Amino acid sequence: MAMRLAHIVETVDSLDDLAAAMAAICVDLGFQYFALSHHVDVAMAGEAAIRLHNYPRRWADYYDSHALGVSDPVHRASHVTSIGFPWSQMAAMIPLTSGDRRILALGRAQGIGDGFTVPAHVPGEARGSCSFASEAGRPLPQAMLPLAQPAGNFAFEAARRLWTGRGGALPLLRPALTDRQRDCVLWVARGKSDWEIGRILGISDETVARHIKQACERYGVNKRTLLVIRTLLDGTLTFSEIVHRGYAPFRA
Repeated sequence: MAMRLAHIVETVDSLDDLAAAMAAICVDLGFQYFALSHHVDVAMAGEAAIRLHNYPRRWADYYDSHALGVSDPVHRASHVTSIGFPWSQMAAMIPLTSGDRRILALGRAQGIGDGFTVPAHVPGEARGSCSFASEAGRPLPQAMLPLAQPAGNFAFEAARRLWTGRGGALPLLRPALTDRQRDCVLWVARGKSDWEIGRILGISDETVARHIKQACERYGVNKRTLLVIRTLLDGTLTFSEIVHRGYAPFRA
C-alpha cells in the first residue's frame, strides 16, 4: 500500500491531480482532511508557497487572514521532530499557550478533530509539512499512522515538484551570508561586542559593524537579536556552536 501511495503522488502532473490523489489517500488511511503547506504567511509569500488542502472554506479563510501559518502550534511542534506525530502529543513537544489552545478549539468548532502531521524540512527552504486530520468526534486511525508517515513525505515532495515546475521559486529561508559575516554574527550570538569580535577575528571594530549591518540587510531586519534568531531558524547558525566554548581566549 505504501508503494501504491508513493506511485500516486509521484506521477501526478497537476495541482488538481495532486489534490484528488490526496483526497483518495485520506480515504485509504481513514482521514477526512489533508493539508500540504509551507509554514509561512501565505498572503505574503503568494504563489511561491505550497498551500493545498481540503479544509472547510470558512476555517481556511480565517487561518490565512490571521497568518496562522507562522504561529500554528502544529507547525511549531513539527519543527522539533523529524517524524510524524499526532496532534494530541503536542503538549509534550512544545509549550502550548492559551492562544494555541484557542486556535485548536476554533479548528474543532469548524469540524477538524485530531490529526497527524509529517514534518518536511528541506535545507534552505521554508519549513513545511503534510497533515492528515479526522473530523471532530472521530478517532485517529492509529493502525494507519505508519503509512501516513511515508504518504506525507511523498506528498510534500510531489508538491515541491509541481510548484517548481510552474517556473516559480519556493520560499527560501536563508539569504547567503559571506563567511566573514557569519563569523561576526556567531560572535554576536556569543555575547561579544564589536571591539571584542574585532580582536578575535583580527579586524577593526568598524569592519565588524559593517559586516553585521550587511547581514541585517540581507535578512531584512534592523536588530541584532532578530538577526541571530533568523540565522538560528534557517540553520546558518546552530545552538550547539553558539554555546561551544572550545575557542582560545583573546588578550587585550
